Amino acid sequence: MTPEAAYQKLLEFQRETAYLASLGALAAWDQRTMIPKKGHEHRAQQMAALARLLHQRMTDPRIGEWLGGVEGSPLVQDPFSDAAVNVRAWRLAYERARAIPERLAVELAQARSEGETAWEALRPQDDWKGFLPYLRRLYALVREEAGILMGVGPDPLDPPFLEVYDALLDGYEPGARAKDLEPLFARLRQGLRGLLDRILGSGRRPDTALLHRPFPAEAQRGFALELLRACGYDLEAGRLDPTAHPFAISIGPGDVRITTRYYEDFFNAGIFGTLHEMGHALYEQGLPKEHWGTPRGEAVSLGIHESQSRTWENLVGRSLGFWERFFPRAKEVFPSLKDVRLQDFHLAVNAVEPSLIRVEADEVTYNLHILVRLELELALFRGELALEDLPGAWEERYRAYLGVAPKDYKDGVMQDVHWSGGMFGYFPTYTLGNLYAAQFFAKAQEELGPLEPLFARGEFRPFLDWSRTKIHAEGSRYRPRVLVERVTGAPLSERPFLTYLEGKYTALYGL
Repeated sequence: MTPEAAYQKLLEFQRETAYLASLGALAAWDQRTMIPKKGHEHRAQQMAALARLLHQRMTDPRIGEWLGGVEGSPLVQDPFSDAAVNVRAWRLAYERARAIPERLAVELAQARSEGETAWEALRPQDDWKGFLPYLRRLYALVREEAGILMGVGPDPLDPPFLEVYDALLDGYEPGARAKDLEPLFARLRQGLRGLLDRILGSGRRPDTALLHRPFPAEAQRGFALELLRACGYDLEAGRLDPTAHPFAISIGPGDVRITTRYYEDFFNAGIFGTLHEMGHALYEQGLPKEHWGTPRGEAVSLGIHESQSRTWENLVGRSLGFWERFFPRAKEVFPSLKDVRLQDFHLAVNAVEPSLIRVEADEVTYNLHILVRLELELALFRGELALEDLPGAWEERYRAYLGVAPKDYKDGVMQDVHWSGGMFGYFPTYTLGNLYAAQFFAKAQEELGPLEPLFARGEFRPFLDWSRTKIHAEGSRYRPRVLVERVTGAPLSERPFLTYLEGKYTALYGL
């Protein structure tokens, strides 16, 4: 068989696998939005059966034969060619899947489904003891999987794994390593703490009460849909639905869905939550459709993904230019804002105040929430912390970093869905996303000129097109750190993000 014929076999087989996986994505969306309460048990069995089928396909010996027929051929000579990107990723996925027993793959799928269902039921009850057995099982399974992945190793273009946590982190942010994140995040923490102290010492207190007036859910939904259309989200290729924990999910080309949650006495959650998930969805809608079902057509990492959501939520959505455009309309949609001035509203939606809830945190304190979670995960997987001791360690770090501490579990150690789905190693991608976002945005302004005047005129297409060309269209051709350097001309740094925050909050708070 020629290399070309072997590659064609791989394309056909892997695309068929991707179609099956996309059915799993549809089932996952349904489970978190529309499923009847009594359907969860059956859904867990469905997901386990699908995981078994996908694992069997991912370990099919023919994949190894076809890969062997392509590797070393002229088709993959250029490491950044479409074929080389796909073959390298397929080889890594094949070796990892073969190394993981089918029993473990199925157990993980079922434990994740059951864990999320348990979290949804037990968090409102503040039942940490009831949730702990689910978490204990997930931790044991994920640790077993990470140990296996340590033996397989990373992509040849990435640094080696130095500890178990690296294998988990690599699944979400290829090439990221704990030894690199710790000093980067330490510098970020120092800069954030200094800025936070100055803001809290400024004496200026935004009137955030104006964000806690009546905002009917249906009005929020209508306004959110207007924002989605204006920013470039294709509603004929997606939809907006309510859920307990907002997310965006790609079912496939022409079907990229957004979810959000509305509080009728709070503006930010529904509107900025929608803008956040829209950023994810714009990335998915901008990926090259001709490469769907292959690694080349996928997002390169969750950190890069998060850069797009944080960009549209914060750098665009919380900018003064954005609200110069949309605040007059907001006052029409929400009568409760009739007496509010634009300047007061803009300050309120950017107010800095240490709090307990990550998803509602401001731009200055948000990453301190992530640092807490990263440190706890590292301690868990380095054997320095027991699961039973998580609540106490959580409270201790919140007091140290944010000056607040939870009075219950639901707003403390149980507030995020991630651990209930076994997603250890995921949290650092949120902070990486903020750093990527600021670095990309600074480069876009360097090339396009000041963006806020465009936003004030409702012109979002130039920036979206820039993002599509520079980031989205590349899919996973380049590793995250390589993509950042290619787009911005510099390696990832905390400086652009801190510079952005310094400029914005100096103006807002008169520092």
